[in-house]
Amino acid sequence: MKILCLNPPFKTEHGRYSRSSRSPAITKSGTLYYPIWLCYAAIGLEDAGHEVKIIDACAYEYGLIETLEIVIDFQPDLVIIDTSTASIYNDVMVGASIKERLTDCYIALMGTHPSALPEETLLLNTTIDAVIVGEADRTVVELAEKLYDKSFKDIEGLAYRENGQIVINKRREAITDLDLLPFVSKAYHKHLDINKYFFAASDYPEVQIITARGCVARCTFCVYPQTIHGTGYRMRSSINVADEFEWIVTNMPQVRQIGIEDDTFTGDQRRVIDICNEIIRRKIKIKWYCNVRVNLSLETMEWMKRAGCVLITVGYESADDEVLRNINKKITRDMIIEFSKNAKESGLLVHGCFMAGNRGESRETLEKNLDLALRLNDDTMQFFPLMAYPGTKDYQWALDEGLLTISSYSDYLTQDGNHNSVLKMPDMSSDEIRQWCNYARKRYYLRFNYMMYKLIQQIKTPSEIRRTFKSARRFLRYLLRG
Repeated sequence: MKILCLNPPFKTEHGRYSRSSRSPAITKSGTLYYPIWLCYAAIGLEDAGHEVKIIDACAYEYGLIETLEIVIDFQPDLVIIDTSTASIYNDVMVGASIKERLTDCYIALMGTHPSALPEETLLLNTTIDAVIVGEADRTVVELAEKLYDKSFKDIEGLAYRENGQIVINKRREAITDLDLLPFVSKAYHKHLDINKYFFAASDYPEVQIITARGCVARCTFCVYPQTIHGTGYRMRSSINVADEFEWIVTNMPQVRQIGIEDDTFTGDQRRVIDICNEIIRRKIKIKWYCNVRVNLSLETMEWMKRAGCVLITVGYESADDEVLRNINKKITRDMIIEFSKNAKESGLLVHGCFMAGNRGESRETLEKNLDLALRLNDDTMQFFPLMAYPGTKDYQWALDEGLLTISSYSDYLTQDGNHNSVLKMPDMSSDEIRQWCNYARKRYYLRFNYMMYKLIQQIKTPSEIRRTFKSARRFLRYLLRG
């Protein structure tokens, strides 16, 4: 069977839309994520014996017409389309456009949005045949197997049309043994040009992999654990992770860094040390980064540094302990300060993240956020509005409290495709929240001390020059605007 896995075009006249990030947008730094979950689906379908093609229209900057020409030329029997909340109307339109030209082609959507709202998504357009709820890996393979005889009633994780009605099957149980899954890097190697992708805090070019699904935390805002992977924490073995590292180094020698894009790579610190031991034992020489929590110990950081880790990305979210409790972050301001100090001691760079608009937030707490960010002085710092997506506790909270300020899902982005503010605070409008994020960003980056730090960093570590200038070229346009 011929199967197309499509990351559809969206706002290509403005930039490259990063659909598979946790807060999809056209980023100010130029960051573009790999279509990770679409590629996992694709490589699983290939292993099942199907002829698979991946089109990442966002990375290649294809418009709708160009994308449709490639689809028609391929003549797929099944099209799997990745989606996001902000682009859902566009994504459905692309699916409908394919159906209009290839009437016998079966169109299925995947992603966080249809997983949270399967029936609503199918009601957007009657030409969309199905949506995949939760993890797509096994569901797409079973859908392909049963496509010709249309026996869909036993496919867990599928919502579909039957005789004019919408049927939502039982949700599929999460995959427990992740070691059985193929390496997603093999899909990148075969189907994608890795030079099209960029992570502003990473060396270039890089690849992004997943070593665990779910999360040990229960934060109210985080979209992937609440819509797709569930809150159970499932991990690949240390040997399996090292195997993929080794495969990348051997087969993709142009890769300069590996990004571990788990929601939390360090959920089990004993496992992290085991992975580091395995990388060191095999003498695998490549830089890597990962997402962590602030409870990460200095000992674990030191092991990570020895194994090639250069950067850790962390969600601070707030400098106010009450706000942190409200969002179930299970950390404190003191823990944040200790974490940043330990990271500097271990020699790891930190990309920190603060949010604006959390439960209990005020102008006063936002100023606390900025003050703490300036004190921490991490390598890079992110300030962005709370993006409350359907399927999360924060979305329901904002809905119940009458705080959502958007009239449609398209309003999650500005006209340029950047992050918008989708809710208000008791003492700040949504526009004021977005303006505060821009203000905080300028305060952080346009400081003499910070610019001197970066200059010294480039002199001491010439390898940092490439990634710094690639991201700064685009980012400075936003910082200096207005």
